[in-house]
Amino acid sequence: MLPAARIEAVIELMAEIAASDRPAEALVSAYFRNRRFIGSKDRAAINTRAYRVIRTYHRLGWHIARAGAEVNPRNLVIADLMFEREHSPASMELLFSGERFAPEPLSEGERKLVRALDRQNLLHPHLPLREKTECPDWAFERLQRSFGAAYEAEMTALHAPPGAVDVRVNTIKATRDNALAKLKKDGFAAEAGKLSPVAIRVEGRPQLSQHEFYKDGTIEFQDEGSQMIAVFADARPGTQVADYCAGAGGKTLALAAAMNNKGRIVALDVLADRLEKAKLRFRRADVHNIETHALGEAGDKWPKRHKNYFDLVLVDAPCTGSGTWRREPDRRWRQLGPKLEELLRMQRDVLEGAQRLVKPGGRLVYATCSLLNDENEDQVAAFVAAHPEFSVSGDFLKLTPLQHGTDGFFAAALVKTAS
Repeated sequence: MLPAARIEAVIELMAEIAASDRPAEALVSAYFRNRRFIGSKDRAAINTRAYRVIRTYHRLGWHIARAGAEVNPRNLVIADLMFEREHSPASMELLFSGERFAPEPLSEGERKLVRALDRQNLLHPHLPLREKTECPDWAFERLQRSFGAAYEAEMTALHAPPGAVDVRVNTIKATRDNALAKLKKDGFAAEAGKLSPVAIRVEGRPQLSQHEFYKDGTIEFQDEGSQMIAVFADARPGTQVADYCAGAGGKTLALAAAMNNKGRIVALDVLADRLEKAKLRFRRADVHNIETHALGEAGDKWPKRHKNYFDLVLVDAPCTGSGTWRREPDRRWRQLGPKLEELLRMQRDVLEGAQRLVKPGGRLVYATCSLLNDENEDQVAAFVAAHPEFSVSGDFLKLTPLQHGTDGFFAAALVKTAS
């Protein structure tokens, strides 16, 4: 593809992302899947520029609005081109030629934008802190409260894309040392994780999904911070465990491995189809102590029959996902799914349902991939105030990209009074 055709593809892709409520990663994959004629080098160039625009959306938007132009996909790409010092006003006219596969010619308003951005710096001295840290309006004050004086440093680390892939070793099938040795022998730049005892970090963007270890369930893709939720939960062999918001089953598998296939785990979720897909992962991992149950069906008596039953109940609650923004940067400016107030209500409801399953002396572990106190410490405090039979056990687990090199995660362990 000619450079102009690549730019037109980025504009098309950004328009699709802006108009959809699906994650950018899924839309990018679908875009290339429907255009198999685009070669690998062109795909890489288009993908790199599109994600650069996504990651700098608020900064680009501030400059565009400051120039009196509309913040739209085409202007965002124009601004990105100018800030990368790739083009001058004259060369932009040549690039936006309107010829076959090239972007349409610049309008007079776009020419004005190009002139305004010529020789400007993306990090303008008057750039407000919110835009500088690529933070959405709704989260700005909340994250300042959560991070305090470390806000800017934490947000800067949250902005940088991860340079490696984390996998969890399924200890039912292999030890971490053996898996690590095999991956190194096969040419991967791999090292043991620093936090999780079963984590391996592989540098770059390796094709691990084609490796025999992934195909046979020896390893699973899972951020090391997410693995630490299962470590923190401390599921023991022979116990009764409920994974209350199991979803795709990643943490369920981690719990099962920690239990060495002994005892019982019930994977619970309101979405039955997700549980069905999770079963494929369970079988691939050779895990035999997991059963599934879809919650919320009319006349469902399962929760009542299992009241005060489980030694451990893990609640990986629905949340804003602010801790995953380095992997999903479009969530900074696109509200995917419920808004914060609805999520807070959902979290309270989930906790209320899950606490009934905990037996006296048992543990309730509440976890999110959020960095907001509203969804973390505040929710725990409100729950304990409403349920004095529960008390916080030990310190909270709080992970951030800056401090731990993982996605952002939170977890709290609550113990139910034995009497």
